[in-house]
Parts: sequence; C-alpha cells; structure tokens
Amino acid sequence: CIFIDFLEKDQHFREKLHNTDMEDIKQGKLAKELDFVSHHVRTKLDELKRQEVNRLRTLIKAKQDLEGGNDIAVDHQALLKQFEYLNHMNPHTFEVDDLDRLIKSATKDLENYDKERHEEFKRYEMMKEHDRREHLKTLDDEDRKKEEEHYEEMKKKHADHPKVNHPGSQNQLKEVWEEADGLDPEDFDPKTFFNLHDTNGDGFFDEQELEALFTKELEKIYDPTNEEDDMVEMEEERLRMREHVMNEVDSNKDRLVSLDEFLVATKKKEFLEPDSWETLEQNQAYTDEEMREFEEHLAQQEQDLNQKAVDLQKQRDELQRQQEQLNAQKIELQQVKRNPVPEIHAVDNQLHTEQEVQQQEHQPTHHAPQDVPQEDHVQQNPDLAQQGLPLTHQDLAPGHQEAAQGQHNLP
Repeated sequence: CIFIDFLEKDQHFREKLHNTDMEDIKQGKLAKELDFVSHHVRTKLDELKRQEVNRLRTLIKAKQDLEGGNDIAVDHQALLKQFEYLNHMNPHTFEVDDLDRLIKSATKDLENYDKERHEEFKRYEMMKEHDRREHLKTLDDEDRKKEEEHYEEMKKKHADHPKVNHPGSQNQLKEVWEEADGLDPEDFDPKTFFNLHDTNGDGFFDEQELEALFTKELEKIYDPTNEEDDMVEMEEERLRMREHVMNEVDSNKDRLVSLDEFLVATKKKEFLEPDSWETLEQNQAYTDEEMREFEEHLAQQEQDLNQKAVDLQKQRDELQRQQEQLNAQKIELQQVKRNPVPEIHAVDNQLHTEQEVQQQEHQPTHHAPQDVPQEDHVQQNPDLAQQGLPLTHQDLAPGHQEAAQGQHNLP
C-alpha cells in the first residue's frame, strides 16, 4: 500500500509519531496525518505527469519531422536519454515505427498516473468521511444532531451553483472566448480559439493546456473562501473534465489534441448539442463496500502504528535504564577514587604488618664478639651437660661472669 511505504520512509510522519502522546495515538489521532500523505502523493504524481507530457511532446515533434520529408535529422541519442528504460530499441537511428512504440509507452505511463490519481482521490474522500464519523462519536446526542444538520446544510449549499457547461462543448468554449479572451461570442472561431490557447505554439493541446480551459467552469462550483467547497475536489473535477475531452477528441490516443482533431470535434453533435455534465457531488467516489473495507484496513493500520509506538517507547525506556546504570557506576567509581573504602585500608595495613614480620624473621641475628654460644660452653664442660646441671656464672668465662651478674641484679 502506498500509505504504508510512505509512513515507513517519511521523516515528517516519523517525527510526528515520536512527538505524539501515547494516549493520542491510542485514540487514533494520527489518522489525520494520512491527509498529509495524500497531498504529497498527488504532488509527486503531478510532477511525473509533467515530465511524461514533455517527453511526449518531444516524440511527437520528432515524428512530425520524420514524416514531413524536410530532411530534418532526429537526434535519436537525445531521445534515448529521455527513455533509458527503452534503450533496447534501434540503437543507431529512429524510424517512425520506433517513435510510435515510444509514444504508446509514454501514453500508457500517463494513463497509469491518472489511475493512481483516481485511487488517491477515492482514499482522500473515504478518509474525510471516516474522520467525520469518528468526530460524531465524541459528541453527545444534542451536539451530534447539530453536527449532522450542519453537514447536510453544507452539502446542499455546495450543490447550489450555476449550471456547469459540458467540458469541450461549444457553449463551454464560447464562455472562455467571451470571459477569458474578451471576444464577442458571435465571432467565435474554433481555429482562432485553438491558436489562442495553444500557449507553447507547438500545434497541440496537451493535458495542462486543456485543463486550463476549465477554470471558468470550476469557479462556478468552488470558492476557496467557502467552508463547503473543497479545493482537492476542485482539482479532481478538473482532471475528470480533461479526461472526458481527451476521450472525445483525441482520436489517435496519443494524449495530445492536434488542430485537426480539434476541428473535427467541433463539427460533431456532442459539441453542438451536448448532454448535461454531472459534477462530483452527483457521483460519489466510492461504494459502501469500499468504505467498509477502507475502515477495516485503516483500523489495522492504526493498530500497527500503535504497536510501533509501544515498541519505540519500550526501546526508549530500556535505553534510559541503561543510561541510569552507567551513570550510577560512574558516580561509584568517582567516590572510590576520592574516599577509599575502610576495609581496603585494613587489608593494606595487615599486608604491611605481615611483610614487616616476614622481613624480621628473615633478618640474620648479630652477636657481640665477646659472647660465647651456649653450645660451645657445653662442649667445653661436658661433665656439667651430662649431669643436667645448670650453668652458673662461676662456670662462665671471666668475660661472661660480669654480664651474668648484671642480669641477676635486674629488678
């Protein structure tokens, strides 16, 4: 669906989804943004159609040059650049048959654009009706009745307009001749009219030149200052008028009206005595079944959007939680650097104490030169050692007796 593709890629809609309150999303308020989608789709189609019409003009001119026998060379390479997707054709020269095939391809593209425009307009109309129904649901009985009465009043007011001339008829063209061109309707001349409105002077009415002829008729129906008149509908009415004239007048179906085709059409009964023209309000753009299917599709679409919004919110919450965790860890590390934990001090002190003890245990003991080890004394007095008698200071060497005496005298 063109809506889904657009919603997935469009920056405006992504930002709207991001900034919309969850409650508003649940209530379906994002549905109104689909009008924005429709506007841009139509604008893009208009641009593509203008490009195709310009290409078509180039092709028709090239065909005229070849058929005219004026020995005018056709720049086939320049034409191929405009139709690169058809470059499998004659790569060296263009013949009339080649150009005919290109013209058919270009006109088919233009027909597809028209079909897409019709579908977009149908969706636009169904969306308007959907929004109206949703709005009525929010009102109490009294306000709902007033809203319904106002709606019917606006419909009636819009339909109350002057008679619209049949597009492309003598009456319609004469009105342009008189009001837009400022000429006497009694002097109306089809050939002069054609030359006046062939604005680029190429000998054809293209789609834009034809659509410009219907402005006077559209002004009878639509006024941008009126609440009841929708300018999107006005452009759709213009499109319908142009399509109708093309079907009636464009005999070779090349999407251009030549002077010869135009003059032939002015001699037909449909030109002189046309049927009445039914405007859009007399032709609803959609059926009841299409409206039902559209609302079902829209409900599913909104459900998908709501789920995406919920998923986005979960992702944001998870990212926020992770950020808070990182911030907490950062603060904790900063505190540790400034104020080390007391347990770390205790462990450090214990390690220092153990290291000092180990150093003392491994440090060698130094004796005074005059000291004689007890072991040596025992060896010198074997009899005392064997008897298990203690060594007294009398048994010590003269140098050691004084030291021993000093130890006895200690308090």
